[in-house]
Amino acid sequence: MAVAPALGSPDLPPPVKKPDNRVRVEGCGARGTTVPFVRRKLHSVPDGCPIPANWTNIRLGTAPPADPCNFGVEPLFSIIQAAGWPIWFLIIASIVTVALIIERTMTLQRRRILPAGILEEVVTLYRNRQLTPEMVQRVERSSALGRIMANGLRHEYEPREMMKDAMEESGRAVAHELERYLPALGTLATVSPLLGLFGTVIGMIEIFGAQAPTGTNPAALAHGISVALYNTALGIAVAIPALIAYRVFRARVDDFMVEMEQQSLRLVDAVKGTRR
Repeated sequence: MAVAPALGSPDLPPPVKKPDNRVRVEGCGARGTTVPFVRRKLHSVPDGCPIPANWTNIRLGTAPPADPCNFGVEPLFSIIQAAGWPIWFLIIASIVTVALIIERTMTLQRRRILPAGILEEVVTLYRNRQLTPEMVQRVERSSALGRIMANGLRHEYEPREMMKDAMEESGRAVAHELERYLPALGTLATVSPLLGLFGTVIGMIEIFGAQAPTGTNPAALAHGISVALYNTALGIAVAIPALIAYRVFRARVDDFMVEMEQQSLRLVDAVKGTRR
């Protein structure tokens, strides 16, 4: 019968060390960085470049970016350089388009334009004789529809037509505010493809300029093709979301205006019906 070796006996095999998946890299003027979950044999890291911090969650066996020292920056500038100087007009147009879409999305919210239950609340306060000037100011500050109703309530002792005219005047001012920046968004949707076409023409000019009696310059020819294609693609990419956003916001404003007009007429009927 075999006897198990005692603890600490020389017959026992040496303990197996768990492999360390951490790599320490020095260089690039920074202190050494110890990064877990990354192995040099699986991720090729150039000497003298620290591993970026956002590599710590990359699973083993996956491919890292091509250049750790220029993590995602160099490809972007290489595209801009390949697209030529006309691309800057489209970059500015894309930034303005995104800003306008975000601004209109935040502004044209139903809770800020047509809050639920505001008409019933105003009518109840009016019938209970609780609609003081302070309450009218609160209604005016509450929403766009509140501004129209407050202007009508300030003319409650006037004839019906004068009260409606006052509310219509406020409605036109509210409609102008709701339509703010929509013409600019529509203009960007129209102009962006033209800017892309302008870049395409510039690229074609460079392509023809690459032709020479002694032969064709391959580098100039490739640059002209890249300028034409990049500008065309970006022009279409800017125009599509701009046009969609313009149509959506335009329809939303029209719906808001129709509903505000209906609720304003209901308020006029409630006020004048009560007075009769």
